[in-house]
Amino acid sequence: MKICVVGTGYVGLVAGACLADTGHTVVCVDIDKAKIDGLNNGILPIYEPGLKEIVEHNLSDGRLSFTTDSATAIKGSKAVFIAVGTPPGEDGSADLSHVLAVARTIADNLNDHKLVVVKSTVPVGTCDKVKAEIKGRTDQSFSVVSNPEFLKEGAAVQDFLKPDRIIIGTEDEATREPMQELYEPFVRTGKPILFMDLRSSEMTKYASNAMLATKISFMNEVATLCEQVGADVNKVRRGMGADPRIGPHFIFPGIGYGGSCFPKDVKALVGTGRQYGVPMRILESVEEVNADQKRRCFEKTLAHYDNDLSGKTVAVWGLAFKPRTDDMREAPSIVTIRALIEAGAKVRATDPIAMETAQWVFEGLDGIELVDDQYQCLEGADALIICTEWNEYRVPDLDRIKGLLKSPVVVDGRNLYKPSKMAGAGFVYYTIGRPAPAK
Repeated sequence: MKICVVGTGYVGLVAGACLADTGHTVVCVDIDKAKIDGLNNGILPIYEPGLKEIVEHNLSDGRLSFTTDSATAIKGSKAVFIAVGTPPGEDGSADLSHVLAVARTIADNLNDHKLVVVKSTVPVGTCDKVKAEIKGRTDQSFSVVSNPEFLKEGAAVQDFLKPDRIIIGTEDEATREPMQELYEPFVRTGKPILFMDLRSSEMTKYASNAMLATKISFMNEVATLCEQVGADVNKVRRGMGADPRIGPHFIFPGIGYGGSCFPKDVKALVGTGRQYGVPMRILESVEEVNADQKRRCFEKTLAHYDNDLSGKTVAVWGLAFKPRTDDMREAPSIVTIRALIEAGAKVRATDPIAMETAQWVFEGLDGIELVDDQYQCLEGADALIICTEWNEYRVPDLDRIKGLLKSPVVVDGRNLYKPSKMAGAGFVYYTIGRPAPAK
């Protein structure tokens, strides 16, 4: 099948590359000429494990190409995927301006029947808006399909190639067969392709992400209570996770969720509820808990130094919102670092992948120094805060850490180490949801 993918962000680039890898001819479109020029030369705008190799392979074999010429790309394709961003507006609702702009471009370039596949994460009713936008500009036939993505950053390629399920929303029976054929190579182990109506498909995406965000905030709230009552949240988590009705996934305590999906999608679902007069009270609390949780490492550090961080230097390990990505959107590290600096501390920070991203995130911010080496980051610092659970940080040289820090204070937002081991090594070790150490 000849496919056009409009948008070369996480969703569009991963989808385009993986579809090309199964033999389809895919052209990816973006209005950013610099990005397209880079992609045509094998330079990716994002870091995602395994993606560069797939892009380079299919680019060299001629199945994958990149262009700014949307008209030619649309006219030459049977299916057009909309994979542009839907950033939150001021009220938290999803901004559909990019999606609807693509719909207009598709309408103006329809030359035969097309499958218009909405891959972007969009609120319920958006596919109807896309359909109306196109229908208002052309008499040419087309079909609109909802096909939400379920990709985890850091594992997006594997998630696309080996999905848990494929969700396809359609009200046109004629679209079922081509969509089935498109995705059959990815579900040979028997994972389901679930067909449903457009609005149920759109809601499935938001409801899924909102549930995962809820599990995270619930566990973080339990962790806060564990600290007060003297319980160990890691033991509680294992006890809970052994119940198959709950399961072990997404119940790790930490310093809150971030990234491009959970914050935006929870806000959008709350906004949809507001629009239809259905208050989403649980999700409003999920947001509130998450905002508080992002300050936990800062608050523990501030309390250790008796509410006075002036003149202190704090090292920070991990800037990306999660491992295996350079994405810092809504990252807890940003909240932590800004709070430290506002309290009078200086920050020295590092990350294995996200350093380039961090340079523009913190551009113009006084009080922060970015360094490449995790141990150089510690030299002369008064404390270490861990914000991201990169593998590189899981088994560090504790003696070296202790020798580089002015004082052996570690505030671990990801519970990477055993408190008994850290105490035995002479550290004052603060965690999330486990009993606090004596100063």
